[in-house]
Amino acid sequence: MDSILVTGNGPLSGRIPIAGAKNACLTLMPATLLSEEPLTLTNAPRLSDIRTMTALLQSLGAEVTSLQGGQVLAMSSHDLNNHVADYDIVRKMRASNLVLGPMLARLGHAVVSLPGGCAIGARPMDLHIHGLEALGAEIELRDGYLHAKAPRGLKGAVVEFSFASVGATENVMMAATLAKGTTVLKNAAREPEIVDLATCLRKMGARIEGDGTSEITIEGIDRLHGATHPVVTDRIELGTYMLAPAIAGGEVECLGGRLDLVASFAEKLDQAGVTVTETETGLKVARTGGPIRAVDVTTEPFPGFPTDLQAQMMALLATAEGTSVLEERIFENRFMHAPELTRMGARIEVQGGTARVTGVEQLKGAPVMATDLRASVSLILAGLAAEGETVVSRVYHLDRGYEHVETKLQAVGAKIERIRG
Repeated sequence: MDSILVTGNGPLSGRIPIAGAKNACLTLMPATLLSEEPLTLTNAPRLSDIRTMTALLQSLGAEVTSLQGGQVLAMSSHDLNNHVADYDIVRKMRASNLVLGPMLARLGHAVVSLPGGCAIGARPMDLHIHGLEALGAEIELRDGYLHAKAPRGLKGAVVEFSFASVGATENVMMAATLAKGTTVLKNAAREPEIVDLATCLRKMGARIEGDGTSEITIEGIDRLHGATHPVVTDRIELGTYMLAPAIAGGEVECLGGRLDLVASFAEKLDQAGVTVTETETGLKVARTGGPIRAVDVTTEPFPGFPTDLQAQMMALLATAEGTSVLEERIFENRFMHAPELTRMGARIEVQGGTARVTGVEQLKGAPVMATDLRASVSLILAGLAAEGETVVSRVYHLDRGYEHVETKLQAVGAKIERIRG
Protein backbone atom coordinates (compact mmCIF):
# COMPACT_ATOMS: atom_id res chain seq x y z
CA MET A 1 0.00 0.00 0.00
CA ASP A 2 1.39 3.42 -0.99
CA SER A 3 2.43 6.06 1.52
CA ILE A 4 3.55 9.70 1.25
CA LEU A 5 6.84 10.94 2.72
CA VAL A 6 6.94 14.67 3.58
CA THR A 7 9.96 16.51 4.97
CA GLY A 8 9.63 20.05 6.30
CA ASN A 9 11.57 22.19 3.83
CA GLY A 10 10.75 25.83 4.49
CA PRO A 11 8.73 28.37 2.49
CA LEU A 12 7.03 27.54 -0.81
CA SER A 13 7.06 29.56 -4.02
CA GLY A 14 5.50 29.12 -7.45
CA ARG A 15 2.19 28.23 -9.10
CA ILE A 16 -0.22 25.32 -8.68
CA PRO A 17 -2.90 24.55 -11.30
CA ILE A 18 -6.28 23.71 -9.75
CA ALA A 19 -8.24 20.83 -11.30
CA GLY A 20 -11.92 20.57 -12.13
CA ALA A 21 -14.14 19.85 -9.13
CA LYS A 22 -14.44 16.21 -8.11
CA ASN A 23 -17.84 16.73 -6.49
CA ALA A 24 -19.14 18.64 -9.50
CA CYS A 25 -17.90 16.06 -12.00
CA LEU A 26 -19.40 13.18 -10.00
CA THR A 27 -22.74 15.00 -10.18
CA LEU A 28 -22.49 15.89 -13.86
CA MET A 29 -21.62 12.37 -14.99
CA PRO A 30 -24.99 10.80 -13.99
CA ALA A 31 -26.74 13.58 -15.94
CA THR A 32 -25.86 11.58 -19.07
CA LEU A 33 -28.52 9.05 -17.98
CA LEU A 34 -31.21 11.70 -18.61
CA SER A 35 -30.70 11.79 -22.39
CA GLU A 36 -30.15 9.48 -25.34
CA GLU A 37 -27.79 12.05 -26.85
CA PRO A 38 -24.06 12.46 -25.96
CA LEU A 39 -22.85 14.53 -23.01
CA THR A 40 -19.20 15.62 -23.02
CA LEU A 41 -17.43 17.02 -19.96
CA THR A 42 -14.18 18.96 -20.24
CA ASN A 43 -11.79 19.97 -17.40
CA ALA A 44 -12.55 16.66 -15.69
CA PRO A 45 -10.29 15.73 -12.75
CA ARG A 46 -8.23 12.54 -13.06
CA LEU A 47 -9.19 10.70 -9.88
CA SER A 48 -10.11 7.23 -8.70
CA ASP A 49 -13.64 8.39 -7.82
CA ILE A 50 -14.14 9.42 -11.45
CA ARG A 51 -13.06 5.94 -12.52
CA THR A 52 -15.54 4.44 -10.04
CA MET A 53 -18.40 6.53 -11.46
CA THR A 54 -17.28 5.57 -14.97
CA ALA A 55 -17.51 1.87 -14.01
CA LEU A 56 -20.95 2.41 -12.50
CA LEU A 57 -22.32 4.17 -15.58
CA GLN A 58 -20.84 1.51 -17.85
CA SER A 59 -22.48 -1.21 -15.74
CA LEU A 60 -25.83 0.44 -16.53
CA GLY A 61 -25.12 0.34 -20.27
CA ALA A 62 -23.77 3.86 -20.76
CA GLU A 63 -20.73 4.46 -22.93
CA VAL A 64 -17.96 6.48 -21.25
CA THR A 65 -14.72 7.28 -23.09
CA SER A 66 -11.81 9.06 -21.42
CA LEU A 67 -9.95 11.44 -23.77
CA GLN A 68 -7.00 13.84 -23.52
CA GLY A 69 -5.42 12.01 -20.63
CA GLY A 70 -8.67 11.84 -18.71
CA GLN A 71 -9.52 15.55 -18.82
CA VAL A 72 -12.38 14.98 -21.29
CA LEU A 73 -15.18 12.48 -20.68
CA ALA A 74 -17.34 11.60 -23.70
CA MET A 75 -20.53 9.85 -22.56
CA SER A 76 -23.61 8.42 -24.21
CA SER A 77 -26.62 6.68 -22.68
CA HIS A 78 -28.54 5.88 -25.84
CA ASP A 79 -28.79 2.19 -25.01
CA LEU A 80 -29.20 1.64 -21.26
CA ASN A 81 -29.64 -2.08 -20.59
CA ASN A 82 -29.51 -2.35 -16.81
CA HIS A 83 -31.34 -0.50 -14.03
CA VAL A 84 -29.48 -1.99 -11.04
CA ALA A 85 -26.61 -0.05 -9.42
CA ASP A 86 -24.75 -2.89 -7.75
CA TYR A 87 -23.36 -2.80 -4.21
CA ASP A 88 -19.86 -3.84 -5.33
CA ILE A 89 -19.47 -0.51 -7.15
CA VAL A 90 -21.75 1.78 -5.11
CA ARG A 91 -20.11 0.87 -1.78
CA LYS A 92 -16.86 2.54 -2.89
CA MET A 93 -18.30 6.04 -3.19
CA ARG A 94 -21.14 8.07 -1.74
CA ALA A 95 -21.86 9.97 -4.96
CA SER A 96 -23.01 6.72 -6.61
CA ASN A 97 -26.50 7.41 -5.25
CA LEU A 98 -26.83 10.22 -7.82
CA VAL A 99 -27.83 7.72 -10.51
CA LEU A 100 -31.14 7.16 -8.68
CA GLY A 101 -32.98 10.32 -9.77
CA PRO A 102 -31.88 10.26 -13.43
CA MET A 103 -32.69 6.54 -13.89
CA LEU A 104 -36.08 6.94 -12.23
CA ALA A 105 -36.90 9.91 -14.48
CA ARG A 106 -35.69 8.31 -17.71
CA LEU A 107 -36.57 4.64 -17.22
CA GLY A 108 -39.37 4.82 -14.65
CA HIS A 109 -37.58 2.40 -12.32
CA ALA A 110 -34.23 1.90 -10.61
CA VAL A 111 -32.60 -0.34 -8.02
CA VAL A 112 -29.68 1.33 -6.24
CA SER A 113 -27.57 -0.02 -3.41
CA LEU A 114 -27.18 2.12 -0.32
CA PRO A 115 -23.89 3.99 -0.84
CA GLY A 116 -20.45 4.01 0.78
CA GLY A 117 -17.56 6.48 0.80
CA CYS A 118 -15.54 8.02 3.63
CA ALA A 119 -16.56 6.96 7.15
CA ILE A 120 -17.38 10.49 8.34
CA GLY A 121 -20.95 10.03 9.48
CA ALA A 122 -24.23 8.41 8.54
CA ARG A 123 -25.21 10.75 5.69
CA PRO A 124 -28.60 9.03 5.27
CA MET A 125 -30.66 8.83 2.08
CA ASP A 126 -33.84 10.08 3.79
CA LEU A 127 -33.87 13.47 2.06
CA HIS A 128 -33.29 11.91 -1.38
CA ILE A 129 -36.19 9.51 -0.78
CA HIS A 130 -38.46 12.25 0.58
CA GLY A 131 -37.84 14.44 -2.47
CA LEU A 132 -38.33 11.71 -5.05
CA GLU A 133 -41.46 10.40 -3.33
CA ALA A 134 -42.88 13.93 -3.47
CA LEU A 135 -42.50 13.67 -7.26
CA GLY A 136 -44.55 10.47 -7.28
CA ALA A 137 -41.89 7.78 -6.87
CA GLU A 138 -42.57 4.66 -4.84
CA ILE A 139 -39.41 3.63 -2.96
CA GLU A 140 -38.84 0.60 -0.78
CA LEU A 141 -35.68 -0.54 1.03
CA ARG A 142 -35.01 -4.25 0.66
CA ASP A 143 -31.77 -6.14 1.38
CA GLY A 144 -29.65 -2.99 1.36
CA TYR A 145 -31.07 -1.74 -1.98
CA LEU A 146 -33.48 1.07 -2.73
CA HIS A 147 -36.15 -0.27 -5.11
CA ALA A 148 -37.69 2.74 -6.81
CA LYS A 149 -40.42 2.99 -9.43
CA ALA A 150 -42.69 5.64 -10.88
CA PRO A 151 -45.56 3.68 -12.47
CA ARG A 152 -47.47 6.82 -13.38
CA GLY A 153 -44.37 8.87 -14.18
CA LEU A 154 -42.87 11.68 -12.13
CA LYS A 155 -44.92 14.82 -11.54
CA GLY A 156 -43.84 18.27 -10.42
CA ALA A 157 -44.29 19.12 -6.76
CA VAL A 158 -43.10 21.45 -4.01
CA VAL A 159 -40.25 19.78 -2.11
CA GLU A 160 -39.02 21.35 1.11
CA PHE A 161 -35.81 19.88 2.51
CA SER A 162 -35.36 19.82 6.29
CA PHE A 163 -31.64 20.31 5.67
CA ALA A 164 -29.93 21.94 2.68
CA SER A 165 -28.50 18.66 1.41
CA VAL A 166 -26.27 18.95 -1.66
CA GLY A 167 -26.81 15.36 -2.81
CA ALA A 168 -30.57 15.40 -2.31
CA THR A 169 -30.88 18.74 -4.13
CA GLU A 170 -28.89 17.33 -7.07
CA ASN A 171 -30.79 14.03 -7.23
CA VAL A 172 -34.24 15.61 -7.12
CA MET A 173 -33.29 18.45 -9.48
CA MET A 174 -32.11 15.96 -12.13
CA ALA A 175 -35.27 13.86 -11.74
CA ALA A 176 -37.49 16.94 -11.96
CA THR A 177 -36.12 17.95 -15.39
CA LEU A 178 -38.17 15.14 -16.95
CA ALA A 179 -41.16 15.28 -14.60
CA LYS A 180 -44.52 16.56 -15.80
CA GLY A 181 -45.21 20.06 -14.52
CA THR A 182 -43.31 22.39 -12.22
CA THR A 183 -41.13 21.41 -9.28
CA VAL A 184 -40.03 23.88 -6.60
CA LEU A 185 -37.17 22.91 -4.29
CA LYS A 186 -37.21 24.85 -1.02
CA ASN A 187 -34.25 25.06 1.37
CA ALA A 188 -32.19 23.81 -1.56
CA ALA A 189 -28.40 23.64 -1.32
CA ARG A 190 -26.59 26.66 -2.80
CA GLU A 191 -23.13 25.18 -3.47
CA PRO A 192 -21.23 26.02 -6.69
CA GLU A 193 -21.60 22.36 -7.70
CA ILE A 194 -25.40 22.85 -7.75
CA VAL A 195 -25.02 25.89 -10.01
CA ASP A 196 -22.64 23.97 -12.27
CA LEU A 197 -25.10 21.07 -12.60
CA ALA A 198 -27.98 23.45 -13.36
CA THR A 199 -25.86 25.22 -15.98
CA CYS A 200 -25.09 21.90 -17.67
CA LEU A 201 -28.73 20.77 -17.53
CA ARG A 202 -29.82 24.05 -19.14
CA LYS A 203 -27.37 23.38 -21.96
CA MET A 204 -29.18 20.04 -22.36
CA GLY A 205 -32.48 21.89 -22.66
CA ALA A 206 -33.71 21.82 -19.06
CA ARG A 207 -35.71 24.75 -17.70
CA ILE A 208 -34.21 25.65 -14.33
CA GLU A 209 -34.22 28.92 -12.40
CA GLY A 210 -32.98 29.98 -8.97
CA ASP A 211 -29.88 27.78 -8.69
CA GLY A 212 -27.44 29.36 -6.25
CA THR A 213 -30.38 30.42 -4.04
CA SER A 214 -32.38 28.42 -1.51
CA GLU A 215 -35.35 28.05 -3.91
CA ILE A 216 -34.92 26.34 -7.28
CA THR A 217 -37.73 26.03 -9.84
CA ILE A 218 -37.67 23.32 -12.53
CA GLU A 219 -40.18 23.17 -15.37
CA GLY A 220 -40.24 19.57 -16.61
CA ILE A 221 -39.87 18.77 -20.33
CA ASP A 222 -40.27 15.59 -22.38
CA ARG A 223 -36.64 15.04 -23.30
CA LEU A 224 -33.15 16.48 -22.93
CA HIS A 225 -30.54 16.69 -25.70
CA GLY A 226 -26.75 16.44 -25.74
CA ALA A 227 -24.25 19.11 -24.67
CA THR A 228 -20.62 19.91 -23.91
CA HIS A 229 -19.79 21.42 -20.53
CA PRO A 230 -16.59 22.37 -18.62
CA VAL A 231 -16.41 21.20 -14.99
CA VAL A 232 -16.14 24.10 -12.52
CA THR A 233 -12.89 24.66 -10.58
CA ASP A 234 -12.54 22.44 -7.50
CA ARG A 235 -13.02 24.80 -4.54
CA ILE A 236 -11.85 22.16 -2.05
CA GLU A 237 -8.62 21.48 -3.91
CA LEU A 238 -8.25 25.25 -4.24
CA GLY A 239 -8.65 25.78 -0.50
CA THR A 240 -6.29 22.91 0.25
CA TYR A 241 -3.46 24.35 -1.84
CA MET A 242 -4.14 27.84 -0.50
CA LEU A 243 -3.25 26.38 2.90
CA ALA A 244 0.15 25.08 1.73
CA PRO A 245 1.94 28.47 1.83
CA ALA A 246 -0.14 29.44 4.86
CA ILE A 247 1.33 26.49 6.77
CA ALA A 248 4.84 26.33 5.29
CA GLY A 249 5.29 30.04 4.60
CA GLY A 250 6.01 31.67 1.25
CA GLU A 251 3.83 32.69 -1.69
CA VAL A 252 1.88 30.48 -4.11
CA GLU A 253 -0.52 31.34 -6.94
CA CYS A 254 -3.39 28.89 -7.38
CA LEU A 255 -4.16 28.97 -11.12
CA GLY A 256 -7.85 28.96 -11.97
CA GLY A 257 -8.83 29.91 -8.43
CA ARG A 258 -11.84 32.17 -7.87
CA LEU A 259 -12.54 34.09 -4.69
CA ASP A 260 -16.32 33.62 -4.99
CA LEU A 261 -15.80 29.85 -4.60
CA VAL A 262 -13.97 30.18 -1.26
CA ALA A 263 -15.01 33.56 0.17
CA SER A 264 -15.79 32.41 3.73
CA PHE A 265 -12.62 30.31 3.84
CA ALA A 266 -10.47 33.19 2.54
CA GLU A 267 -11.97 35.43 5.23
CA LYS A 268 -10.71 33.03 7.92
CA LEU A 269 -7.26 32.97 6.33
CA ASP A 270 -7.20 36.76 6.44
CA GLN A 271 -8.11 36.69 10.14
CA ALA A 272 -5.29 34.20 10.71
CA GLY A 273 -2.74 36.52 9.08
CA VAL A 274 -2.59 35.06 5.57
CA THR A 275 -2.92 37.36 2.53
CA VAL A 276 -5.18 36.30 -0.37
CA THR A 277 -5.08 38.39 -3.55
CA GLU A 278 -7.00 37.97 -6.81
CA THR A 279 -4.84 37.87 -9.96
CA GLU A 280 -5.65 37.65 -13.67
CA THR A 281 -5.03 33.91 -13.58
CA GLY A 282 -6.16 32.86 -10.11
CA LEU A 283 -5.55 33.56 -6.43
CA LYS A 284 -2.21 34.43 -4.84
CA VAL A 285 -1.72 33.33 -1.24
CA ALA A 286 1.15 34.63 0.89
CA ARG A 287 2.41 34.26 4.41
CA THR A 288 5.58 36.26 4.75
CA GLY A 289 5.14 37.80 8.19
CA GLY A 290 4.81 36.48 11.73
CA PRO A 291 3.03 33.46 13.21
CA ILE A 292 -0.51 32.36 12.41
CA ARG A 293 -3.20 33.83 14.65
CA ALA A 294 -5.85 31.62 16.26
CA VAL A 295 -9.35 31.83 14.73
CA ASP A 296 -12.64 30.07 15.44
CA VAL A 297 -14.28 28.07 12.65
CA THR A 298 -17.79 26.68 12.28
CA THR A 299 -18.60 24.48 9.29
CA GLU A 300 -21.83 25.35 7.49
CA PRO A 301 -23.50 24.76 4.14
CA PHE A 302 -22.32 27.06 1.33
CA PRO A 303 -21.63 29.96 1.46
CA GLY A 304 -20.37 29.14 4.94
CA PHE A 305 -17.05 27.49 5.81
CA PRO A 306 -16.83 24.12 3.99
CA THR A 307 -16.76 20.94 6.05
CA ASP A 308 -14.35 19.54 3.44
CA LEU A 309 -11.72 22.13 4.51
CA GLN A 310 -12.09 21.65 8.25
CA ALA A 311 -9.33 19.01 8.62
CA GLN A 312 -6.88 21.06 6.56
CA MET A 313 -7.69 24.21 8.57
CA MET A 314 -7.06 22.30 11.78
CA ALA A 315 -3.54 21.49 10.54
CA LEU A 316 -2.89 25.22 10.07
CA LEU A 317 -4.33 26.20 13.45
CA ALA A 318 -2.19 23.55 15.18
CA THR A 319 0.71 26.03 14.74
CA ALA A 320 -1.23 29.24 15.56
CA GLU A 321 -0.66 31.56 18.50
CA GLY A 322 -3.48 30.95 20.97
CA THR A 323 -6.44 28.58 21.05
CA SER A 324 -8.87 28.02 18.17
CA VAL A 325 -12.29 26.38 18.43
CA LEU A 326 -13.53 24.33 15.46
CA GLU A 327 -17.20 23.34 15.45
CA GLU A 328 -18.33 20.67 12.97
CA ARG A 329 -22.03 21.07 12.13
CA ILE A 330 -22.29 19.08 8.90
CA PHE A 331 -21.01 15.58 9.64
CA GLU A 332 -20.58 13.74 12.91
CA ASN A 333 -17.40 11.71 13.41
CA ARG A 334 -15.28 14.11 11.35
CA PHE A 335 -12.41 14.70 13.77
CA MET A 336 -10.66 11.39 13.15
CA HIS A 337 -7.59 13.29 11.94
CA ALA A 338 -7.16 14.92 15.36
CA PRO A 339 -5.39 11.95 17.03
CA GLU A 340 -3.00 11.72 14.06
CA LEU A 341 -2.16 15.42 14.28
CA THR A 342 -1.63 14.89 18.01
CA ARG A 343 1.01 12.28 17.12
CA MET A 344 2.85 15.14 15.41
CA GLY A 345 2.79 17.25 18.57
CA ALA A 346 -0.47 19.14 18.05
CA ARG A 347 -2.55 19.98 21.14
CA ILE A 348 -6.15 19.13 20.33
CA GLU A 349 -9.09 18.36 22.63
CA VAL A 350 -12.21 16.92 21.01
CA GLN A 351 -15.59 16.87 22.70
CA GLY A 352 -18.53 15.86 20.55
CA GLY A 353 -18.68 18.13 17.53
CA THR A 354 -16.18 20.64 18.88
CA ALA A 355 -12.37 20.63 18.81
CA ARG A 356 -10.17 23.04 20.79
CA VAL A 357 -6.78 23.50 19.14
CA THR A 358 -4.01 25.19 21.11
CA GLY A 359 -1.17 26.08 18.80
CA VAL A 360 2.36 24.78 19.33
CA GLU A 361 5.56 26.42 18.18
CA GLN A 362 6.69 23.45 16.08
CA LEU A 363 5.08 20.23 14.84
CA LYS A 364 7.25 17.11 14.73
CA GLY A 365 7.37 14.59 11.90
CA ALA A 366 5.85 11.19 12.72
CA PRO A 367 4.29 8.13 11.09
CA VAL A 368 0.56 8.85 10.75
CA MET A 369 -2.44 7.17 9.12
CA ALA A 370 -5.07 8.73 6.85
CA THR A 371 -8.63 7.98 7.97
CA ASP A 372 -10.50 9.66 5.12
CA LEU A 373 -9.95 11.81 2.03
CA ARG A 374 -9.61 15.25 3.62
CA ALA A 375 -7.80 13.90 6.69
CA SER A 376 -5.11 12.45 4.44
CA VAL A 377 -4.24 15.80 2.86
CA SER A 378 -4.40 17.58 6.24
CA LEU A 379 -1.58 15.33 7.44
CA ILE A 380 0.47 16.13 4.34
CA LEU A 381 -0.04 19.85 4.97
CA ALA A 382 1.01 19.39 8.60
CA GLY A 383 4.12 17.60 7.36
CA LEU A 384 5.11 20.71 5.37
CA ALA A 385 5.42 22.62 8.65
CA ALA A 386 6.86 19.80 10.77
CA GLU A 387 10.43 19.22 11.82
CA GLY A 388 11.81 16.03 10.28
CA GLU A 389 9.97 13.39 8.27
CA THR A 390 6.27 12.61 8.22
CA VAL A 391 5.06 9.36 6.64
CA VAL A 392 1.34 9.29 5.79
CA SER A 393 0.00 5.79 5.20
CA ARG A 394 -3.31 4.59 3.68
CA VAL A 395 -3.17 7.29 1.03
CA TYR A 396 -5.62 5.46 -1.25
CA HIS A 397 -8.07 7.94 0.30
CA LEU A 398 -5.96 10.77 -1.12
CA ASP A 399 -6.20 9.49 -4.69
CA ARG A 400 -10.00 9.73 -4.54
CA GLY A 401 -9.87 13.52 -4.40
CA TYR A 402 -6.47 14.94 -5.39
CA GLU A 403 -4.66 14.37 -8.68
CA HIS A 404 -0.84 14.41 -8.71
CA VAL A 405 -0.58 15.94 -5.23
CA GLU A 406 3.14 15.17 -4.97
CA THR A 407 3.89 16.72 -8.37
CA LYS A 408 1.93 19.89 -7.60
CA LEU A 409 3.62 20.42 -4.24
CA GLN A 410 7.08 19.53 -5.56
CA ALA A 411 6.65 22.25 -8.19
CA VAL A 412 6.46 24.93 -5.47
CA GLY A 413 9.42 23.60 -3.48
CA ALA A 414 7.93 21.03 -1.13
CA LYS A 415 10.00 17.98 -0.25
CA ILE A 416 7.46 15.23 -0.84
CA GLU A 417 7.45 11.84 -2.51
CA ARG A 418 5.25 8.80 -2.91
CA ILE A 419 6.58 5.53 -1.56
CA ARG A 420 5.12 2.65 -3.54
CA GLY A 421 3.99 -0.20 -1.35
